[in-house]
Amino acid sequence: MATLPVYPWRLAPDGLATLRQLRAAGLRPGGQDVAAQLERPRRRRGPLVAYLYRIDQAKPVRPMTPAKWAALERANTARRTCPACRRDAGYVIPAALGTCVPCAFPDDQAAAA
Repeated sequence: MATLPVYPWRLAPDGLATLRQLRAAGLRPGGQDVAAQLERPRRRRGPLVAYLYRIDQAKPVRPMTPAKWAALERANTARRTCPACRRDAGYVIPAALGTCVPCAFPDDQAAAA
């Protein structure tokens, strides 16, 4: 297994980009292997690592189809629906609560009314 070239933070050569940089440019890695990595030193832990991909081998991001948009809408609706009262809370239900705020704290809601 060949070792990857490692570059210091902000000193990567032109033609390489991170996943976020590719996405901002409307690209995706497209199945290519990691070309290199960046390392950003930290004081108390190991360095932060970011993998780099070749821009010339990147492919355009696939467009969203109507079926994908519909599936995303259903997933977001499910995240907003309270499992206890089955109402749309209007916000994403916190995982720590598991239900909407009125169902999680019924005594607080009664006192506020």
